[in-house]
Amino acid sequence: MAEQNKVFNDPIHGHIELHPLLVKIIDTPQFQRLRNIKQLGGAYFVYPGASHNRFEHSIGVAHLAGQLLQALRGKQPDLHIDDRDILCVQIAGLCHDLGHGPFSHLFDQKFIPKARPEHEWNHERASQQIFDHLVEQNDLRRVMEDHGLVPADDLDFIKGLIDPQNNEWPRHGRPESKAFLYEVVSNTRNKIDVDKWDYFARDCHHLGMQNNFDCHRLIKFTRVCKVDGEMQICYRDKEVFNLYNMFYTRFCLHKRAYQHKVANSIEWMITDAFLKADQHIQIEGTGGEKKTLSEAKDDMVAYTKLTDTIFDQILNSSSQDLQEAREVLDRIMRRKLYLCLGEFQSQQPLDNIKAQWNEHIQGGNTDDYVVELVTFNYGKGTNDPIQHVRFYNKQNTDAAKPITRAEVSHLLPQQFEEKLFRIYTKRTNEEHLTGSNHGT
Repeated sequence: MAEQNKVFNDPIHGHIELHPLLVKIIDTPQFQRLRNIKQLGGAYFVYPGASHNRFEHSIGVAHLAGQLLQALRGKQPDLHIDDRDILCVQIAGLCHDLGHGPFSHLFDQKFIPKARPEHEWNHERASQQIFDHLVEQNDLRRVMEDHGLVPADDLDFIKGLIDPQNNEWPRHGRPESKAFLYEVVSNTRNKIDVDKWDYFARDCHHLGMQNNFDCHRLIKFTRVCKVDGEMQICYRDKEVFNLYNMFYTRFCLHKRAYQHKVANSIEWMITDAFLKADQHIQIEGTGGEKKTLSEAKDDMVAYTKLTDTIFDQILNSSSQDLQEAREVLDRIMRRKLYLCLGEFQSQQPLDNIKAQWNEHIQGGNTDDYVVELVTFNYGKGTNDPIQHVRFYNKQNTDAAKPITRAEVSHLLPQQFEEKLFRIYTKRTNEEHLTGSNHGT
């Protein structure tokens, strides 16, 4: 009897069907691990509804990837999108966040840079590594072949979709005529991809915020056009406002939630606790070899065991070695947080601001403070991301071109990035804590 698609009831996308191979991947320890990694890290300590995890987000991305490609195949059969293409892109969507560590971006953006400053590492690269580990440990090559994939080509293709760094051809797995497939899950050209479509909707839902961007409408006005000799995903000209709404949603989420000053305070506390606990945590990896908290990322057996549960492991430990780390986490539970002394804008680099602060405290302990740089933008640094998007019109659906700002509106933003410096003190007392640390 042929395997059937499985139906998932998702709070964002409703009832969705997933291919049996996707279900096989979901039903592995490496993927189930994502149930225990908060999507928004420390923001859950500020927004009580932000309890969602990487698990459900990844399923949503796989679903949207399938919807987008099915829509393109229906409108443009000449693209020759086949079932194998769709399945590979859906697998990439499903597995694109496998490499996240405890509390998501806290691990790769705060903890690892301090614990292992000599290591260039990111969660995208880890996702590729743990994907290889997942396939091998669960004997999925044979299952993939049973469902029409060619592992010799498709495994590298899927990893290229997860982190498409190389824009040069030839790429492994697909011809240049299918270059647009690399823009579905992680779009390095203009940052419009199904990963963002899911987490904008999902995060807004759980944060209790309004999401004004409609990805399902956008899918209906998406086509692939040849632009400068390359096949790109393009959009109907009238959808330009919908896309500006998308990028504004991104800006608002960073401003109100992702970089919330209290959430960041808590993430710096968790980071400090992890740094104090690092050498005293022993996680069994390949061949029984023990790995520390910061070393686990180098061993996929150990890394599979590393989730947000490490917080409770430290907090509830009776080990003397973990006492300092435990005290920091206990402060979080008692809401005795690092206090934000102030925030301000400056064009100076972070190192200059840190040096000026160290001089200001006149011999005080620099370890008692955190100086951070927070960046808010539309996804392309100081640039308008819409300038990297191409649009077709109703009269000619096969040719796409840029839309100038004058054609859109005279009320568009003039700048697309702002930088904010914050200074936190770790030395707080009850008098300092009479403020509204509980609020958003």
